[in-house]
Amino acid sequence: MATGDSGSEAARVKPQEKFNFFQDERVRSIFFQILTVSVVVWLVWFLASNTAQNLEKRGLSFGFEFLGVAAPFDPDFKLISFTPGVDTYSRIFWIGVLNTLYVSFLAIIGMSFLGFSLGIMRLSNNWLISRVALAYIEIARNVPLLIQIIFWYSVVYAILPRLKQSLDLSGGAELAFLNIRGLYVPWPVPGDLLWMTLVALVVSVIATYLYRRWAQKRQDETGESFPMFLPSVGILLGLPAIVFLTTGSPLAWDVPALQGFNFVGGASLPRAFIALLMALIFYHSAYLAEAVRAGVLSVNKGQTEAALAIGLRPGKVLSLVTIPQAMPAIVPPMISLWMNVVKNSSLATAIGYADLVAVYMQTSLNTAGHAIEIVGMTMGFYMITSLTISWLLNIYNKRVQLVER
Repeated sequence: MATGDSGSEAARVKPQEKFNFFQDERVRSIFFQILTVSVVVWLVWFLASNTAQNLEKRGLSFGFEFLGVAAPFDPDFKLISFTPGVDTYSRIFWIGVLNTLYVSFLAIIGMSFLGFSLGIMRLSNNWLISRVALAYIEIARNVPLLIQIIFWYSVVYAILPRLKQSLDLSGGAELAFLNIRGLYVPWPVPGDLLWMTLVALVVSVIATYLYRRWAQKRQDETGESFPMFLPSVGILLGLPAIVFLTTGSPLAWDVPALQGFNFVGGASLPRAFIALLMALIFYHSAYLAEAVRAGVLSVNKGQTEAALAIGLRPGKVLSLVTIPQAMPAIVPPMISLWMNVVKNSSLATAIGYADLVAVYMQTSLNTAGHAIEIVGMTMGFYMITSLTISWLLNIYNKRVQLVER
């Protein structure tokens, strides 16, 4: 019996495994990570040292001191003030950044709205609507973006009237004008107490958000639907309007007026800005429309049929059932499209819009030199902007992902 017990215990003892460097997965993973980091660091050091040596041989210096030097030129479009010969190249850099972000922000909003609309139209049961959307998508996707930018700048604007025959977009009120030079619109002039209206607007936005959350929670608990649209609009607009009127309407408008050979007053958007904006919107919205169509088709038809069976109208089914379930499939390609809008805005150099590439990587480079620093700063801006967009949308993407049970 003792011999049998000792034999069974010996059989249950596992043999000790010998450590093998090449077979241990954790050790191999750490080793290859260290090796990869070492190679990357060496490559960076090698390129940096070679660049420094070549610059030294040619009598060139590396540094960012030029950012404090006065720039001798004046960008034709800028969102902040600039005085040639006084303001520096660092201000030129920020002018380019703001111009790029400005047109990209508006293009992202426009292409998102138009892309969702076209994607829904593409799925319409109306033959004419679906075919019109299909024709638009195929034309916009298959014509290069650069060609579309030049088309908007050269062809579309060529049919617009001259300065003195400007189109009055305000219906005879003479507030907004469009001509071959660009778009002229009124510009707000804030008063002393306008900050109170802005504070009221922030409070109304927070109150609207809290009300919608309460209404949604109450509906989930009781099953009774509460009105959201009209109360939300009332809260969002009512409180700021009351404060605005109570404080004496502290806001005036600088209206553009034709004087001599140009419009004076108001704000103007140059021809190149509008052409670039329209091309970015029309081009990228076509790709987003296909992403929306694919996302909607990925939702099980039984979800739609069940929603219709309980009495929801088609519009409610789309907004409350179909689109929320389609968002996990729509957001990933939308992230790439938003980043592409920012990066593709650099094609503005073809029509002379003062974006970052035009005013900083071209004009500033030609006047100040320092190609490595200027190109590196430009690349860094686009990289940081793209990573920021990806980070924000990935946070939203995690929130809309379906949780499996």
